[in-house]
Amino acid sequence: MNKVLIIIFFIILNSCSYVEFVYDNDKDLTNPLFNKSNVKVEGKDLPIIKSYIPLLFGDNKEKKYSLLINIEEKQTKRSVETNQATSNLRYELKFLYKITLIKDNCSTYEKEFLSTFSIIPKSLGYNYGTDASLEKKYELAVSKNLDRFISSLSTIDIDSC
Repeated sequence: MNKVLIIIFFIILNSCSYVEFVYDNDKDLTNPLFNKSNVKVEGKDLPIIKSYIPLLFGDNKEKKYSLLINIEEKQTKRSVETNQATSNLRYELKFLYKITLIKDNCSTYEKEFLSTFSIIPKSLGYNYGTDASLEKKYELAVSKNLDRFISSLSTIDIDSC
């Protein structure tokens, strides 16, 4: 009986030897701009981004970096009815990120990310469903875009000009 238990133990131990952990690299989990950057947003005024900035970038305690986020929006009518009413509207949000090292006053990183979504307006007047859906799509576009930007920082050195 003891031999069988020992053999089963070694089989289980051997089968777990090639397990790889998803978060093996700690660098991918950290935001190098957190509590170190002054964030300024220009362009399209999106109220939702103002709530994400303190969560993702913290307070500017170390005053090491300056981050400029420029947001441009483009709306395209994808489908127009015979009475010229829009039945499908495509939004394109272009986020341009620019990191500047404050001490040397030089740009260390510039990157542009694009987020798109479509919406189908339901009426010409005020429609709560359409407005709530539009706000939610803006929120998803902003959060995904900011997450993509932060994850792109793990592959570069933002401390050198």
